[in-house]
Amino acid sequence: MTASSGSEDSGIDTGAPYDHDAHVHLGVFYSGVGPQVIWTDPSAAPQMPRETFINVAQLLERGLFDAFFLGEGLRVRESKGRAFDLDVAGRPDAITQLSMLAGATQRIGLVATQNATYNFPADLARRLASLDILSDGRAGWNVVTTDNAWTGENFRHGGWLDHERRYERATQMVQAAKALWASWDDNAAADSPAAKSWARPGSIETVERSTDLVSLRAPGTLPPSRQGRPVLFQSGDSAGGRELAAQHADVVFSANGPFEKAVVYARDLRQRLAAHGRGPNSVRILPGASVILGDTEQDAKDKAEWVRDLQLSGPRAIAFFEQYWGSDLSAYDPDGPLPAIEPVQGELDPSRGTISIADRTGKMDRIREWRRRSDEDGLSMLQLFREATARQSAFVGTPAQIADQWARYVRTGAADGFNISPHLVPSSLSDIVDTLVPALQDRGVYRTAYEGTTLREHLALTPLNR
Repeated sequence: MTASSGSEDSGIDTGAPYDHDAHVHLGVFYSGVGPQVIWTDPSAAPQMPRETFINVAQLLERGLFDAFFLGEGLRVRESKGRAFDLDVAGRPDAITQLSMLAGATQRIGLVATQNATYNFPADLARRLASLDILSDGRAGWNVVTTDNAWTGENFRHGGWLDHERRYERATQMVQAAKALWASWDDNAAADSPAAKSWARPGSIETVERSTDLVSLRAPGTLPPSRQGRPVLFQSGDSAGGRELAAQHADVVFSANGPFEKAVVYARDLRQRLAAHGRGPNSVRILPGASVILGDTEQDAKDKAEWVRDLQLSGPRAIAFFEQYWGSDLSAYDPDGPLPAIEPVQGELDPSRGTISIADRTGKMDRIREWRRRSDEDGLSMLQLFREATARQSAFVGTPAQIADQWARYVRTGAADGFNISPHLVPSSLSDIVDTLVPALQDRGVYRTAYEGTTLREHLALTPLNR
């Protein structure tokens, strides 16, 4: 990614006008699973103690970040029928963990990933509203979906929802949650001991839904927080995900980090927003990204190679192809060619967190393409693995170089900021707070102090109409 700035970018069509005064919004996506988390380095903080999460959240608050964003899986990933031992094995429940962090921080937003497929709307709305009230208006909900039966087995509900309907249920879940959060009038609760009743009669509405995907009859159990309701984040880049975002999201966590892809994505999303009667800036676009900083450009490139070697290692390559072959490949050399043995037929095992139908059902086509590449270009298993899994955008360079790039993104409207996946905790985040944030501030594209107290205010979203 090359740096660029200036008026020549004002003609880029992102569906939003060029804005010299735009600010970068930053969150951290703390996933806890997957190859991006380097837990093997001696400098890495321990992965489970509460002190690690408190220290990270307080560090980000010092860096004036918008949000601390927790990923969550409903089942620990597996390999060959056992817990996948190259990953961190799991995290505490996100809402519980963020409620703990609410007491250890003052301003930073607290975003919980919660599954719209395997939760009940009234219960989930109550738990998220609780976090929002306990944090004094700093909560967010990252809406995700799951269609695989492997996850559903945790709920005696495996495979109950067709892939094509997962966003239909998510939309109905979000609609129900928003109705529950809006079911209390602003002045419903008594503000004086002299009141005749704690809740003014008629001030709490009962919400009813009855479809084959969502059914409930209940009033909301809590009044609104100071920001009104949790901020809604939407992860996903499918057509269904984009439509859900255009209808309901406040923030989109997308995979479109490279500038050209970000421009196309932003334009598409804003066209969808217009179709739903929403303005072009009613949703904040925060692509996922990793950041690798160096004192010089070469230093950053060297560090990026080191990070890649640890994240996408030989053992991970073997485990990756075992998922496709359906066989134990531990005897193979990751620096050698693909196995000559034939893979097991059938869909790709979803127990490693695979969510793409194309990945699950198109595995034989992918294997044929890998074999062609291996034969024609002499690529090893490790090289093919790194090509196949290098999906997230990485910003590699000096703080000044990356600050220039990010200024271009936000001023053109290609993105409103970034949701950062740290590779090494806490040092990769300390580098951002101590070197990149000042570079952004020098360019006038980052706040020098929090200007509000709620997550909605941090994101500069318009207040909710109630």
